[in-house]
Amino acid sequence: MANERIILGIDPGTTIMGFGLIRVINKKMEFIQLNELQLNKMDDHYMKLKRIFERTIELIDTHHPDEIAIEAPFFGKNVQSMLKLGRAQGVAMAAGLSRDIPITEYEPKKIKMAITGNGNASKEQVAKMLQQLLGLKELPKNLDSTDGLAAAVCHFFNSGKVVGTKSYTGWDAFVKQNEERVKK
Repeated sequence: MANERIILGIDPGTTIMGFGLIRVINKKMEFIQLNELQLNKMDDHYMKLKRIFERTIELIDTHHPDEIAIEAPFFGKNVQSMLKLGRAQGVAMAAGLSRDIPITEYEPKKIKMAITGNGNASKEQVAKMLQQLLGLKELPKNLDSTDGLAAAVCHFFNSGKVVGTKSYTGWDAFVKQNEERVKK
């Protein structure tokens, strides 16, 4: 019997959430899907978070991923943007954790390095490399979906390696690894 698993990659955002899915059979990747959740027409930030949670649950219930790889927020100067991005990431993580799916975070530079060999690669360079690696016929107009797919491919490339990332296998593991964030 073939060793098969499905990896869901997510690029969280409150304007666009990109996602991609790959199937790994033995040690070979197969493309399943990439797409994006458009949130820019929604005004209410809380409704955006609700929609991110719902769409992530839909993806999980449809594709039954064995693992989730998510892009960690990068540190920017705008604190409000960071807060919103962190909330979007947290909601997507909560959806996976509610279904007991292991989650691994990857820094944007780590994802770019895994895909292109250059941690400072552009979105376009990452997308072109994914197109070659997975035999994609065409690329989407917005590259948020390829960023989500890149997280999944990065996770595949790093499977079995000890990497400087955070992984959670459920709420207990998350709380244990983030005790400083828990109010007592």
